[in-house]
Amino acid sequence: MSELNKRDQAASGKESVSSTAEKKAKTAAKKKDKKPNPFSRWLKDLRGELKKVTWPSGKDTLKNVGTVIVCVILVGVFIWVFDFIARQVVEALLNLFA
Repeated sequence: MSELNKRDQAASGKESVSSTAEKKAKTAAKKKDKKPNPFSRWLKDLRGELKKVTWPSGKDTLKNVGTVIVCVILVGVFIWVFDFIARQVVEALLNLFA
């Protein structure tokens, strides 16, 4: 197609099928050349990995939370008892030599 024909079509607001196809081909080529955004790629990968995860049921989650709370309380009690005994020993030694 000559330049005059292209200019006439552009002025009339009509595009030929071949020019539309050319534009689509150029756009597709640009998309292929364009590198994906690393952050969007990371989000897509993250979403794909999260779909593979086997999520626990609500009952399992509550059971695990209860276990953690009980363990935290037990460790706290053991530390408190050890601290109480250590303090009593230190006070007895200080009173003995004072």
